[in-house]
Formats: sequence, structure tokens, C-alpha cells
Amino acid sequence: MSAFVEFRGAARLDRRTKHLVRRLSPDDIAIIDHTDIDRVSAEELVESGVRVVVNVARSQSGRYPNPGPLMLVRGGVRLIEVPDDDLFERLSDGELLSVRGGSVFRNGTCVATGHVVEADELARALAEQQERVTEALEGFAENTMRYLREEGRLLAEGIEFPALGVSFRDRHALVVARGPGHKRDLRIVRPYIRSFKPVLVAVDGGADALLEAGLRPEVITGDMDSVSDAALRAAREIVVHAYPGGEAPGAARLDALGLRYHTVAAPGISEDVALLLAHEKGAELIVAVGTHLNLVEFLERNRAGMSSTFVTRLKVGEILIDAKGVSRLVSRRVGIWPLVTVTVTGVAAMAVAVSVSPPLRNLIELLALRARDLLGF
Repeated sequence: MSAFVEFRGAARLDRRTKHLVRRLSPDDIAIIDHTDIDRVSAEELVESGVRVVVNVARSQSGRYPNPGPLMLVRGGVRLIEVPDDDLFERLSDGELLSVRGGSVFRNGTCVATGHVVEADELARALAEQQERVTEALEGFAENTMRYLREEGRLLAEGIEFPALGVSFRDRHALVVARGPGHKRDLRIVRPYIRSFKPVLVAVDGGADALLEAGLRPEVITGDMDSVSDAALRAAREIVVHAYPGGEAPGAARLDALGLRYHTVAAPGISEDVALLLAHEKGAELIVAVGTHLNLVEFLERNRAGMSSTFVTRLKVGEILIDAKGVSRLVSRRVGIWPLVTVTVTGVAAMAVAVSVSPPLRNLIELLALRARDLLGF
């Protein structure tokens, strides 16, 4: 991590880190309220270029093996914890602050003193948490079984999806969620998108990831809490994920924007709804980008169980593939540059072999002389 004696910058405050990262710059000081900073948030904070993050919550609570804070610190960010501090009430967005060590100053007056979290400390804690992962797994499995009967029945019987203006029949579908490594996954599947032109389905903030990659989301699903207005306006269809009772918190925002949408009541998480939508609408293959696949990723989202995801994967499993496997799937045509690279590498290897082997060098010289004799040079 780059060291500094004092850093001055404008305060940027938001209790939702995923909203804050959209307006951060390297000259800002991020003030967050984020217990167990997840990997996606850590990646986005590092990408923003911000150098100081002040967290009024525990960045790593010990509830599960959480690598997010370690990624953040190793990415060059000074992470200062000021637990239970009322900074959000005492600071205003945009006012100038100074940071010295673990202390935050405004106009020369110290407004908070916290703990600078170091990489070694985080690495040790992470190792200890990984040793206790069995405990988290047992509790997770118990909750999964508890809810599996109710959610499993609803999902197995099928969800009634509305008619959409986008056709999935006999096409591939690319489902993009704002999960760990989603930007890297999108880069991996660019050749696949060019070749197969799948239906682009975004889960909430996944729509903005598509826009950033120069792609237009055709369908957006979710509760609309982490997607921009621009992405919502770009989509052809919007499907709001409502609770099984019918309450749809995201609907009010879309009404205010004057956008047309459909509502679907379903248990589980929004990426499950997106996968089931593509399956029910007749997609030939579903490629998942940034979706949640393991215990740590579900615990990062504070999910007590994964019954809905378990049933969803069982239902669509034969046509579902993770983006990380697509790069192997797409290589149907080999371009000229890979061949050029292999050829150049082979020639270079031969040149090295000849240069270090006198017998080979003599043989090459003899063949060259014979060739000149035969050609009359």
C-alpha cells in the first residue's frame, strides 16, 4: 500500500457502498457503513482509485471467511475502522477532510480516530475464519433444508412469467449479475457474444456492467435497488422481482420514472428469477456471468440458506454454464494472430537451439551450402 503522511480530500458518504462507488474519484475520502466488505465492493472501491476508506462498521466481522477487506488493502487503499461512530451525522458530503494515520480532521480539528487495518492482520483473521468454515456450513445447510420445502415447491411448480417483447426461443441467454469477478467474466465472453448474439439479461446492477462494456441490456430483473436510471431506460423489458406475497419495493421507483414493467412474485434471489425466466421462455443455453455459486458468496450477501438457488440450478442445470467455461466453448474459429504467435515462438525456439548447439549450427551451414550449389548461387 502506498504510504502517505497526510491525505486531503473531499468526503463522500453513502451507507450503500454500491451506490457510493459510482461517484468516487482518487481525490475523495470514502465514508462507508459496511459490515463485512464483500469482494465486489472491494473490487469497485479499488477500481475507483480512492486511497482512503473510513468504515464506521466492522470490515471483517468473523462471521465467515471474508476476503473483501484484504483485497481492498492489498489494492492500495488505507482502510480505517471507526466502529459505532456518528460520522454520518457530523459530516457533510463534499466537505474537505484530512487524514493522518488513523485520525480524520476537519479544519484542523480531529473528528474521529480509528484503527488502520493492515494486510497482515486481515490475512491472519481470514486464515482463522477458514478453519471455522464448517460451523458456518452446518448452519447454512440447516436453513437451506428448513426453507427448501416451501420455496422448492413454489419453484418446482413453476413461476408464471408475463409475455415479453423479447424472444428467447432457440436462442442463448447471457445472465449478468453483479457478483465477484463479473467484469472479468464479461471480458471473457465477448467473443461468445459476437458469435452467438445471446439475449442479454441483467440482474439489477448487472445492467450497468453491460452498459460499461458497450452492450445494451434487453431484459432487467431484480428489485431495482442497484441499477442506474440510464440502464433502466436502455432496457427493452423490465421484470420486477416481488416477494411471494406480492409486495414489490422496486415498483415505486419505476412508476416515478414513468417506465413500463412487469411484476413477478417469487421466492429466492433475483438472479434465480433471471435464470428461471430464460429457462421458461425457451432459451437453448444459459451462460451465467457473476452469479453466486459457493458458500462464501452467499454468506457475503447475508443469505441464511440457498434453497431457491439449489432448486433453480436443479431445474435449469442441463442448459446452464458458467462464463468461465465459455472461453473453451467459443474457440470454433482460430484467427490468424494465434497462428502467427505459435509460428514466431517456434522459429525463436529453433534459433535458440541452433545458437547453443555447435552440431546443429554446422548442420544448418552444410544444408545452406548444398542449397546454394543446387541453385547455382
